[in-house]
Amino acid sequence: MRSISAFFAFAIAAATLLAGCGGVSSTSAGTSGNTGAKLTLVAYSTPKEAYEALIPAFQKTPEGGGVSFDQSYAASGEQSRAVEAGLPASVIAFSLEPDITRLVDAGIVADDWNSDQYKGMVTDSVAVFVVRKGNPKGIKTWDDLVKPDIEVITPNPFTSGGARWNLMAAYGAQIELGKSEDEALQYLHDLLSHTPVQDKSAREALQTFVGGKGDVMIAYENEAITAQQKGEDVDYVVPEQTILIENPIAVVKDAPPAAQAFVDFLRSDEAQQLFADKGYRPVVESVLARTSFLKPSALFTIAKFGGWSEVKTKFFDPEEGLVTKIEQDLGVSTDSG
Repeated sequence: MRSISAFFAFAIAAATLLAGCGGVSSTSAGTSGNTGAKLTLVAYSTPKEAYEALIPAFQKTPEGGGVSFDQSYAASGEQSRAVEAGLPASVIAFSLEPDITRLVDAGIVADDWNSDQYKGMVTDSVAVFVVRKGNPKGIKTWDDLVKPDIEVITPNPFTSGGARWNLMAAYGAQIELGKSEDEALQYLHDLLSHTPVQDKSAREALQTFVGGKGDVMIAYENEAITAQQKGEDVDYVVPEQTILIENPIAVVKDAPPAAQAFVDFLRSDEAQQLFADKGYRPVVESVLARTSFLKPSALFTIAKFGGWSEVKTKFFDPEEGLVTKIEQDLGVSTDSG
């Protein structure tokens, strides 16, 4: 029997999907065997602008002609639980690997989903500091985020995959700076005590920040670039110590062949350049080499901490997770429903 929280997650996401949420229909007649196929893309909150460019580009290809799309965007964990609960999906694009793994365990996604040369990933990013235009508080380092007069915006790690990346970036930065694990955990406590609100998703957190709340926001680099492209008065700082954010994509087992064709297209040079134009770091090395993204001097990956399977248990377990205990100590909800 599915849990009540899973049911409500499904209901909310289904309502969002039915409301349109950026839905796109193909107007191309198409000549491929995929003509007439309808795909449902269920994604985390931030890449909506990228897919608004990528889907029409795919529909202009022989493989994408005549393929139509429905789209749904929300917090990564929320989307994953909704698909598990029955939300229709053909392609799932989430912010971190455990949200795919949940659907592998549920029998919805094949267990070899990450066996390709990209290990299941479609884009990369890094965690950055989004600041007000001109950086009036002079924020440059992780230490600056815990100064007495600084308010930090980051989403809730129990609903947002982006928030988990942010906190592991903060924790790992302390380790890179020579701090002990206990000192790194104390830093997370200090950081979250400077956070007045924790929204459900990275996109909602960005809306909170551009709306005037907070002095700095920890975010995906691509979110900072998206905000700038939309004309928001923000700058961003790439800290020397930060994490490489790796975003996965997968096709569900019962999806039509057009779904795999779409995922294959997303790793083409054309699509990877479109991702780059929207602020994402390409996973195709030849395309990445043509970009001007800064490479931090101390860039680390989630593998530094044993990978997401170990991190999820150690830091975010609902009962015993280290971050769980910090959030509960600060009176913040750790409910993932």
